[in-house]
Amino acid sequence: VQLQASGGGLVQAGDSLRVSCEASGRTVGTWAMAWFRQAPGKERDFVAAINWSGTRTYYADSVKGRFTISRDNAKNTVYLQMNSLKPEDTALYYCAADSAVGGLIPSRTTEPANFGSWGQGTLVTVSS
Repeated sequence: VQLQASGGGLVQAGDSLRVSCEASGRTVGTWAMAWFRQAPGKERDFVAAINWSGTRTYYADSVKGRFTISRDNAKNTVYLQMNSLKPEDTALYYCAADSAVGGLIPSRTTEPANFGSWGQGTLVTVSS
């Protein structure tokens, strides 16, 4: 499967932005999906995850209440709606797919090593 992330850009603090991740090559409708981010000089961190049906979500504490992950399996696409953006949200945002499970297991879902498919990243820059 190929994952194509898009929608990043330059925004001001307090603004909103939605990034998308479209899968091609096969359906990801039975897989758990997630977003991670990586700021310059830092490790790749978990942001949010969603189960195969879209009925369960899980967020990092740093984005809880501001970001919303969703999916449209008919379009083979996952979204990340980001509100009340802060300068510390500046990073490359990567979508990832876990073909081994469709549900969410926090100890598994938050670890990049458990995701076998990755998009190329979309840059989100938040100015103060």
